[in-house]
This record gives sequence, C-alpha cells and structure tokens, in this order.
Amino acid sequence: MPRAVWTGSISFGLVNIGVRLFPATSPKDVRFHLVDERGRRVRYRRFVEDDVAIDVPPAEASHEGSDDVDAAPGRGDREVEYDELMRGYETDEGIVVLDREEIESVRPTRSRTIDIEDFVDLADVDPVYFEKSYIVSPQRDAAKPYAVLLRAMEDAGRVGIGRFVLRTKPHLVAIRPADGVLGLETLFFGDEVREARSLAAVDNVDVSPQELQLAEMLIDTLKVDWDPARYADTYREELLRRIAEKAPTAGRQPEGVVAGARIEELMDALKASVEEAKKAKKGSSKKRTA
Repeated sequence: MPRAVWTGSISFGLVNIGVRLFPATSPKDVRFHLVDERGRRVRYRRFVEDDVAIDVPPAEASHEGSDDVDAAPGRGDREVEYDELMRGYETDEGIVVLDREEIESVRPTRSRTIDIEDFVDLADVDPVYFEKSYIVSPQRDAAKPYAVLLRAMEDAGRVGIGRFVLRTKPHLVAIRPADGVLGLETLFFGDEVREARSLAAVDNVDVSPQELQLAEMLIDTLKVDWDPARYADTYREELLRRIAEKAPTAGRQPEGVVAGARIEELMDALKASVEEAKKAKKGSSKKRTA
C-alpha cells in the first residue's frame, strides 16, 4: 500500500472529515544514473566561478590515474559547502539574494485542514489547470461523513474548490467524485496558465463545410470508449527489454554493466516488468481486434 503524503481533514461548513491523501499515480519512467564508460557514478561539485579566468596547466587538469570523474573547478574557483548556499532570484537589475531565514519567515505553515470554499461544475474547469492527482481516503470513524459528501457531490454534479498547504507549498485544489471515491487534483493558479489564443489564434481561418464534414467523419471512424490499457509505453518496454538483455548472467559480465548487490532480484524484477508489459500489450491487441 502506498504511503500517505498528508493526513488531516476536509472542512465544509461545520462538517470536518478526517482523511488521508495518497498519490493517485505511480510513474514508471526508466531512470538512469550518470556513469562513465566503466560504469562508475559521476558526481557533481558545487563551486563559485572566479570572476577572472585562470588557465589550468594540462598536467593539473587531466587528473590521470584518478577515480574522480567530476569536472574539477579551475584554480581560481572555490568549492562551496551546502551550508553556504543561498537563494538568488534574477531580475533585470541583477541577482537578488535571500538567505534561508528570510525565506523561512514567509514560508506558509503546514495545513491540517482543506477548507472547501466553493462548489463548481467540473465541466467549467479546463483540464489545463490540473497539476497532480491524489486519492482521498477516510480516516478511522470518518467513513460515514466521507460517504455523505461523496454521494452529495455525485448527485449535485459539483466539485469542491479549496486550499491547503502540502509540505511547504500552498495549493489550490479540486475535490471531486472519482470512480466511487473522492479524488483530489492540485490546480495551477490562474496566473500560471498561459493565454492560449495568444499562441494559437485561428479565429480568422476559413473552413469549408466539406473540410469540416471530412474531419468529423474521420473522428467518428476513430471513436472508441476510453480505455487506458490500450495505450502502452512502448519506449519504456523497449528500454526494459534492452536492460534485461545486458544484465549480467551466471559467469558472464557484459561490457558496460557494473556488478552489484542483489543482481538476481534486479533480474527477477526486470523479467516480471517485461512480462507484465507483454500481457498488457497482448490484451490491448485483442481488444482492438474484437
């Protein structure tokens, strides 16, 4: 079971419902580490560039025989410890520097309640405002008021708009019925969404009735019921297949692969992932031919 990212309550009117918030999605992107040709991890260093460039002799810059593959600062540069880092905001006049105390002084405190301020029609909320999805789960002894809110929102066809602070960031949210439970979408604020017509204005383009009819016929031909299983990530499947092919087997260490702990577990996980992907793809193909 995933771990709750927030525990608190939903408040509307005089009603408070104890809830927990779980991520509604689980991205499965294949993530890589940066390594050299021998598979050694590449690390980064923090350093301040000297205002005056100083040439580094080739003998000092080559670092031959060293296992350190980091790009080394020049002789005039200075490495910076994490505790020395500050935050700089770039303006037209230059960089404005704030220290941690100044930022912390205005940082909002974590919320314990999501206050629903309004109920709106979900159709009025453009999907461009949706940022991230969560599942709202009732806490112990909160199932009854949770169910009442869920069913009332389903009957009314409305979603609740509220605010809360998750970790250290304030969020605008939409709480909505979603497949028999309450879902929560964090929303972009109004000034974070670009004006679409300024980037793709086509109001003055003439479209003939024949062109429109052909386009509508094509849409009708391709029309199906929404089924997310139809759309597999073929790029991820191919990456996992190639990783499985290059993963070390008994008595063999392929070039470019670094031996490590729990290789058997890695192989099992990779094979299982590939089989799951194949099953999903096969099932999608059957549905298409049905």
